[in-house]
Amino acid sequence: MDQSLYEHTRRQIRDELQNIARLTRAGDDTELLAWAKADRLAGAQALLHWARGRRIRETRAMRSRPHPRFRPTAHSAFAGYRFPPEVITLAVRWYLRFGLSYRDVEELLAERAIEVDHVTVYRWVHRFAPEFAEAARASRHIVGDRWHVDETYLRVGGTWRYLFRAIDQSGQIIDVFLSPRRDALAARHFFERAIGQTRVSPTEVTTDRYRVYPRLVDELFPAAFHRTEAHANNLPATDHGRLKARLRPMRGLKRDRTARVIVTGHAFIQNVRRGFYDLGTDVPSGARLADAFAELAQVI
Repeated sequence: MDQSLYEHTRRQIRDELQNIARLTRAGDDTELLAWAKADRLAGAQALLHWARGRRIRETRAMRSRPHPRFRPTAHSAFAGYRFPPEVITLAVRWYLRFGLSYRDVEELLAERAIEVDHVTVYRWVHRFAPEFAEAARASRHIVGDRWHVDETYLRVGGTWRYLFRAIDQSGQIIDVFLSPRRDALAARHFFERAIGQTRVSPTEVTTDRYRVYPRLVDELFPAAFHRTEAHANNLPATDHGRLKARLRPMRGLKRDRTARVIVTGHAFIQNVRRGFYDLGTDVPSGARLADAFAELAQVI
């Protein structure tokens, strides 16, 4: 046996004896504790006796490592869920894409021998719809520099809410913002958030003739041309109809948080279907949405 390994074993025994003395001083000795201590000491002495005259090769476990390596483990948003990611992704995609209720999605899954309660589908949508939109942010196309801004109305919990929406000249939905009021503060917050998310300052802004828009556009976009002609803002007005058609099968929106998830998820779905993300580019347009969600499910 190498001298260094022999000394290493002796140090282990010495540390063992010190631990025994410390435990003895710390508390009362019962028969069981005394037997355990004696057994540990006898085992250490037997190890030393066995090591004499034997040549033991040093292993990696014997080497000291003052700073152990930290290996982070990959974490998925689907971890802890009973159903596989494919089922959750399918349910979320169906609900956001088609005019279905949660019970409709439950029935469609049941036809595929997947027993899921509609409340579970509700929780999936609210948990994973923002995850999919956030994961796709890096692959989104740059928005155009001509913005069409308009508002529509939603009823949430028996109260009317105002939904600000902006669309560029290509039809890409820039941003949506739900507000309890339609005033200068809400409009300013919407514009500032849209600029912060897209990092684009428009050269032309088309709005209706609401009195707060001229001053806000001049203040936030001093170099932009502000259009307010009649029928110049038909693009977002037409797109409002698609959102209203999606909300029609629902039995009303109960909370603002629910409304925000739905309108944001609908805008995300429309942008993916129209090809404003670098997702599903190698498949036909009819299969683009399914392929995009399959890609995103692997990274969230």
